[in-house]
Amino acid sequence: MITDALKVFVTVVEQRHFSKAAALLNLSQPGVSLHIKNLENELGAKLLHRSPKQVSLTEAGTILYKHAKVIQTRYEEARQEIQMLQNEVTGNIQIGASFTIGEYILPQRLAEFAAQYPQVNMQVTIGNTQEVLAAVKGNQLDIGFVEGTAQASAELDVIPYMKDEMIVVAPSGHPLSGSVVVEQHMLQDQVWVLREMGSGTRAFSDQFMEETCILPKRSYVFTSSQGVKEAVAAGLGIAMVSRWIVHKELATGEVAELRLRQLHLERSFSIIHNKEHSRSMALEVFLQKLLFVKKEG
Repeated sequence: MITDALKVFVTVVEQRHFSKAAALLNLSQPGVSLHIKNLENELGAKLLHRSPKQVSLTEAGTILYKHAKVIQTRYEEARQEIQMLQNEVTGNIQIGASFTIGEYILPQRLAEFAAQYPQVNMQVTIGNTQEVLAAVKGNQLDIGFVEGTAQASAELDVIPYMKDEMIVVAPSGHPLSGSVVVEQHMLQDQVWVLREMGSGTRAFSDQFMEETCILPKRSYVFTSSQGVKEAVAAGLGIAMVSRWIVHKELATGEVAELRLRQLHLERSFSIIHNKEHSRSMALEVFLQKLLFVKKEG
């Protein structure tokens, strides 16, 4: 197999010696030499400079070594995933998620996972970031998905998941909605629609207003992202939200994005897990699938 030849090649490179590689791989030295020769014949290039004391890479060998390491990693990941497929994955996963993630990102991810692992039962509890953090710390949930900054600690694992773009939106008929670019000072003395204290979105918008010295004329508070979106569409005021929440409404023109000059607003989504809370096989597979999708996306 080509994977065997690559394993021999990588070992020779890292040991810098044929006999040391042979001993490590439990092969004869002629066997190691044959693998290297077959690779060179296959690729039509010399891979190694040989000397009595050690071997070194040629230019072609350097290229192959770089890619061989990646191939080995991917092969091991595939082997582990295939082994998991051969074992029936069952059990229950209790998931907590803040509103943006729970309402607009997780449903598609869960549907994909459920199609492959129908024996796993999943229950999702949606709350604001602080509520999810408290439930994970209290071992009421297996894992949580939260917005903004979550601090790792002696009791809490924090895994970066994905980035989220934050934008300012306004009703379609708002005076600022026709502006090609909105200066930050134009957001001063506007009516704002906000999330409640404790939500990741509220923490982000509060920080933005503090840093830009923006004072709302008046504000209305809703305890869900859906409520904020509907309030903006109804003409109540402007809001700072995740692009995930309003992508359909932006396409239909129900709300308008206020494009801020030279400003790109971004926050992080994280996966949190209590270190004292054991991970079932179902949870391990679920996390692996989520993080794989993140990398591929």
